[in-house]
Amino acid sequence: MKLGVNIDHVATLRQLRRANFPEPVLAGEICQAAGADSIVVHLREDRRHINERDVFLLKKTVRVKLNLEMSVAEEIVDIACQALPDQATLVPEKRQEITTEGGLDVITHLHRVKKVCERLKKAGIQVSLFIDPEKKQIAAAKKIGVQMIELHTGRYADAKNAQMREKYFRQLATANRFAQSLNITVNAGHGLDYNNVSRITKIKGIEELNIGYAIVCRAVLVGLERAVGEMIALIK
Repeated sequence: MKLGVNIDHVATLRQLRRANFPEPVLAGEICQAAGADSIVVHLREDRRHINERDVFLLKKTVRVKLNLEMSVAEEIVDIACQALPDQATLVPEKRQEITTEGGLDVITHLHRVKKVCERLKKAGIQVSLFIDPEKKQIAAAKKIGVQMIELHTGRYADAKNAQMREKYFRQLATANRFAQSLNITVNAGHGLDYNNVSRITKIKGIEELNIGYAIVCRAVLVGLERAVGEMIALIK
């Protein structure tokens, strides 16, 4: 199982003071040197952390896969087609949310999502959809020709008790099996940390876990290289 490290919150610290540091590009270098299989950033429409400059510089410096999380907004799609990350993961986005609150509703926005996917693929960018672990959403992803998804693990991660966590774990496991039956590559992420990630690694066939906030928080105490290394040890 691979690890994608989301470095958005390195940029969040920078934006708190509108300063020039900490440098997300340097964070990406440290993460990949520590063994990360991909570097993940979310270029939000409000630029609350990562900005265009970061994306273009990361494209030049990241030697592992660069995964750009993004909405289907035309402006953001334009930037993606210019920057050419290795992968684009389409996610829902609301200005007022603190973090992404759920998966992309592929069914409701089928035409728009399909159009964006086709444009990204034409530019040579691999496309993934960040969706809730529901068969109907996975089937919709298959319908528009997507070959990769990322299952939203937020409900599992935020479960208030063991019974609820078990329920959401089983949902993820079932969704993973269904996606694999359709020959869709499965990644997973959101809310995973050093305490809850081990159970997710028991779901066979998940290709990659994308984790950011927990790693950056841990890095404040022990350093980014060690924080990434500790997470790799847990999932591998």
